[in-house]
Amino acid sequence: MAVTPGAPGRAPYRRVVWRAGAGRLAAGAALLVTVALLPWLSRTDPALTVLRTRSAEQDPTPEALAAVREQLGLDDGPLALLGRWLGGLARGDAGTSWVSGEPVLPDVAAAFGISATLVLGALLVTALVAGAVCARTLLLGSRRKLRYGGAGGVAALLAALPKFLLASTLATVFGVGLGWLPSSGWDGPASMVLPALALGVPSGAMIGGLLEQALPAAFNEPWARTWHAAGFPPGHTARHALRRTLPGVLPQLLPTLVALVGGAVAVEKIFNIPGLGRLVLDAAVAQDLPLLQAGTLTLILLGTGAGLALGGLRRALLGPALRDGALPALHRPPLPVRRRVRYAAGACALVLVVLVTAGALRDPLHVDTAARLLPPSAAHPLGTDALGRDLLARVGHGALRTALVALAVTAVSALAGVLLGLAPRVSAGLTDVVATLPAVLAGLLVTAVTGPSVYGAALAVCVVGWSPYAAQTAALLEQERASGHVAAATALGAGRRQVLRRHLLPALLPPLLRNALLRLPTAVLVLASLGFLGLGEQPPAPEWGRLLSENQPYAELAPWTVLGPAAALALLAVLAVTAGGEGPRRAAPGQPRRVTKGRRA
Repeated sequence: MAVTPGAPGRAPYRRVVWRAGAGRLAAGAALLVTVALLPWLSRTDPALTVLRTRSAEQDPTPEALAAVREQLGLDDGPLALLGRWLGGLARGDAGTSWVSGEPVLPDVAAAFGISATLVLGALLVTALVAGAVCARTLLLGSRRKLRYGGAGGVAALLAALPKFLLASTLATVFGVGLGWLPSSGWDGPASMVLPALALGVPSGAMIGGLLEQALPAAFNEPWARTWHAAGFPPGHTARHALRRTLPGVLPQLLPTLVALVGGAVAVEKIFNIPGLGRLVLDAAVAQDLPLLQAGTLTLILLGTGAGLALGGLRRALLGPALRDGALPALHRPPLPVRRRVRYAAGACALVLVVLVTAGALRDPLHVDTAARLLPPSAAHPLGTDALGRDLLARVGHGALRTALVALAVTAVSALAGVLLGLAPRVSAGLTDVVATLPAVLAGLLVTAVTGPSVYGAALAVCVVGWSPYAAQTAALLEQERASGHVAAATALGAGRRQVLRRHLLPALLPPLLRNALLRLPTAVLVLASLGFLGLGEQPPAPEWGRLLSENQPYAELAPWTVLGPAAALALLAVLAVTAGGEGPRRAAPGQPRRVTKGRRA
């Protein structure tokens, strides 16, 4: 069978599948080896850590430490311990906890069952929120009434909500205040509602924002115009537009899914849920290697299975056109942006400048215990924290550091993701495995070598933060290579560099930029979670994420302690997305430039 130029074909596809499988196996093995080295990388005696975890009051005498080393076989070294654990795993034995002395497998299975149930609820909330975010674009686009592009401000605002702050608010209002739902523990389906909302709302806003930006390209295709002229129902057109754009967004569900399992530590702690993320983190802190290795392996298997399922679903949605190289290219039309979007961006910028300028003139480290948790007033416009420090000063002084670190982390992650995504032969399988690694666990591994600092935390986020961009790049690259205009350019003699520069990159970069802008506040929050655990920015640094983390226990008593930094973070997110969406858009290959009232669009 002849294969159209640019089409993958069946034989190359089989090679890609085998290469991806080998990549997953190699990356998973490397991750397990790194986890096994954690106690030795941290340059602390694992026997001392285990002894203190078992009993904090026991005196760590040399005899007691020697007994722990002999009991656990620590003198044999990490690789020998890993080999024995893998040998037992082949027999169905995941080992015995170094701390409790109980078998590991029942604890991991119970935690995974709870996390899987919670994830199902969170995915339902994610789908509902994503549908609500892109409902306007679906409704207007299916009726050929889409005249203005969506700015993405609502999606950015919801995506910037700190999950631990949202969880605390939901537990306080609906659990403690109104008593409608359980605020702690895991006992039946009712216990799932509030945590699922806390996890699903920001995730749904992320997915919905990406869909909202991709749908206009589907409604601009010839088939959509023909169906409208032929009188097809708008709902029919909307369903097919979703099917057309979902394959480009589906790769983003993998890091979202893994984040709902392994990265939901703060939410699990607030609601006292014994999930897998909390189990893995506690095992890493206690250096309980058998439990940590079993939990990490579970996350790897979960991520690999989810990646394969999402890849199969994406190929099923695209159909034979992907294999045959007959897939139409998606190019977003140059829709104008409403003036009110520019006004909103200007207002956000003005408010941030006022906050930063006013705060920079105050002392962020001045402690006044007589002024603890004061509400907003003329003297303290944003109130004070638990130590009597002025929150306006701390928000103002932390703005530059927060924005610069978050921008640097996002830029490095996006650049690395794009480069690896453009080389699928190198990154095949690696992306799925790295996406399974929670940022908190990556922070423990990295800071074990570098020590706790803002730079170590930033490096940890970059280690795992590139995977969403690589997955999106690889998916869009595969679709774009199967399009007709790339096949035509190749047939006319265009070289690889020319195809990449003139056809592939112009189609890949706009959606990747929108993804990076939506994920900018997420970088701030992940850095905050690492700082809260003592792995990142150290106190008394006035970084926004740290302000949210250290004031979260006082959110019920003094809500202004978290409202100030949360509002600043939301303003930064809305400003980034709205300002980023105002730039000129390049016309799609083969499409004429639109001329408007005396100037070229």
